[in-house]
Amino acid sequence: MNTQNTWAVEKAAIQNGQWLSVAAPALQSGQVRLRIERFAFTANNITYAAFGEAMKYWQFYPVENGLGVIPVWGFATVTESTCADVPVGDRFYGYYPFADSVVLTPSRCNANGFVDAAPQRVELAAVYNGYTRCANDAFYTADSEDIQCLLRPLFITSWLIDDFFADNNDFGATTIIMSSASSKTAYGAAYAFAQRSSSKCHIVGLTSASNRAYVQGLGCYDTVLTYDELAHLPADTACAYIDFAGNAKLRHGIHARFANLAYSCSVGGTHVQQLGGARDLPGPRATLFFAPAQIKKRSVEWGGAALNQHLVGAWQRFAKQVQTAQPEWLTVQTHTGQAAAQAAYQTVLAGGGNPALGHVVSV
Repeated sequence: MNTQNTWAVEKAAIQNGQWLSVAAPALQSGQVRLRIERFAFTANNITYAAFGEAMKYWQFYPVENGLGVIPVWGFATVTESTCADVPVGDRFYGYYPFADSVVLTPSRCNANGFVDAAPQRVELAAVYNGYTRCANDAFYTADSEDIQCLLRPLFITSWLIDDFFADNNDFGATTIIMSSASSKTAYGAAYAFAQRSSSKCHIVGLTSASNRAYVQGLGCYDTVLTYDELAHLPADTACAYIDFAGNAKLRHGIHARFANLAYSCSVGGTHVQQLGGARDLPGPRATLFFAPAQIKKRSVEWGGAALNQHLVGAWQRFAKQVQTAQPEWLTVQTHTGQAAAQAAYQTVLAGGGNPALGHVVSV
């Protein structure tokens, strides 16, 4: 591979981007080069960009001149190696740049994979630094790679949100309100709440009028309302809000309406044009949910093996549900080449597309 091609966006204006094509860097001792074969691009990746500075997402694959590289989840194969523990031909699931290749520095190698030891990543959330060898991955099946790209990292966040609420007795709420109910992380969380026997909460999904039929068809929500139907819920409802949209006006409206709002959980930013601060809100402070923190907490309490067992079991049940429900839940659309990849980026950034579509990219 003679060149390395990476899609980079302006940090201050993520609608503007460009391809950076550079000579593929020579490997240093202990490094590996991987060809990035496929990855998902979803509203979750837009969230990475929207919170790139605050949550340090830009630091994983830094570039200069005010540009940032959005990380993605997908699969890659080792094409060149100076690390004896990671031979050419091995395939890994992990957190890659929006690019056609990447150079990583494996450390803590074992049969299951490795951790990237690049200097800029040492202080970043460990959950993003692990690369899992497909041959020994309990999550992996060869016939579901696209679903894994699209839903695996999102569902882990979804499951962790439910686990966080379970850990806090749902904050005393009897109703959980979720915005952007058609988004994959939202309906994964709704599914997880519905599967948890300790949850007695009524799950309300908020969505656009155009997505209402799709969200109702998912069957994950007890009630589906459009954004202008919020008044259908009694103002004295004991509720918690899980914000996948990041719409500042909607957040303020929910805080102002519900006097018994027990908790306000900020997860994503799918409504990128309506993102705003959380100052001067009535009621509880809007608190950002950071999945790695819940992973760390449960790893300490349960141990890594037990946590992984919980996650694998939950994922397998969810993946089976999605595959059974196809194409009603998810239709995969593939995009190959730089022009198609760039178009997929703009499509997801613009929002408002078919929520049943999942975009899988190969640069």
